[in-house]
Amino acid sequence: MPSSGQRTGIANLPLHYGKVPPWLFGRMSQLAREITVVIVDEFGAEEMLRRLSDPFWFQAFGCVLGYDWHSSGVTTTVCGALKEGMRGLERELGLFVAGGKGRTSRKTPVEIENFGHLLKVHPSPLVYASRMSAKVDNSALQDGYQLYHHSFFFTRDGSWAVVQQGMNEINRYARRYHWLGEKVIDFVCEPEAAICSQARGEALNLVASESTQARNIIAHLAAEEKPEKIVSQLKKLKTLDLPCRHYLNPIDIHPDRLNKIFLSTYERKPQGFESLLALEGVGPKTLRALSLISELVYDAPISLRDPARYSFAHGGKDGHPYPVDRKAYDSSIQFLAQAVDKARIGSREKLDAFKRLKAWQ
Repeated sequence: MPSSGQRTGIANLPLHYGKVPPWLFGRMSQLAREITVVIVDEFGAEEMLRRLSDPFWFQAFGCVLGYDWHSSGVTTTVCGALKEGMRGLERELGLFVAGGKGRTSRKTPVEIENFGHLLKVHPSPLVYASRMSAKVDNSALQDGYQLYHHSFFFTRDGSWAVVQQGMNEINRYARRYHWLGEKVIDFVCEPEAAICSQARGEALNLVASESTQARNIIAHLAAEEKPEKIVSQLKKLKTLDLPCRHYLNPIDIHPDRLNKIFLSTYERKPQGFESLLALEGVGPKTLRALSLISELVYDAPISLRDPARYSFAHGGKDGHPYPVDRKAYDSSIQFLAQAVDKARIGSREKLDAFKRLKAWQ
């Protein structure tokens, strides 16, 4: 059985382009390494995973490293700096980093397997967790953000966390997704626990608890119904005068193009929605088509609830759309301040880090 996993948060950030100057990235990597060493030495590698999966802490971490707290680049840069800073310390700390931005994200499975000789567990469950977390956030949760960054953090005992990010070029925001692998039993039912977002709206949310009936029907359709029957149902729906909903619009469904994937799911008989989602080739279009049948033919509604809960931009001092969680912020700042104080860095670097933390309060 694969390790259980929990998405712990989502953060929406302004989409910024450009690269971090080498002089800054080098300093960020050094400071990220020293803070990580302190945390792992005092609390263990698993605690570092918990901290990375906390959106508030991650923002504070990016701030103390010296990056713009509200920029989309904080995700890719902090993860990159941590990966670079950790290089060569994996065996000593028992903490590993795989993946990254763009093409590097697709190398995650190979990088996990390359650390296999240093692990106490087989790497295959970790590879599965990496793949499923990306599939959930790209296909089962269709919120308009296309993943382009995926960082996978794990320990020698098999604990793991994910920080990944998607891009929406229409509203020019990036959305960050946090996962923690120690809590959730089910990859495909309410995996999120703490979410940060600047932009909210409707989303085709197949991992919402409200979508449980629909997930069951979708899995049944894919495994038991012959492809020609599914295609005929979709064609019939396209001829009806149905209310237009952004994520479930018959106009966008092309039944004949989906016939091949329906044949594949029918032949492979996935056992449940998670097994269906894990199949090669099952992506957003397939799930949208099956969701349409589930809702309009079988009267099993799909949740359109955006799972984002917290906002750095809008959850502010005015309390709209909700107050900032001051306790969470303060806890993150205090924890990082203690780590910085014990880090093996120069007095100037410590002073600058403390100033950045103070400015973030």
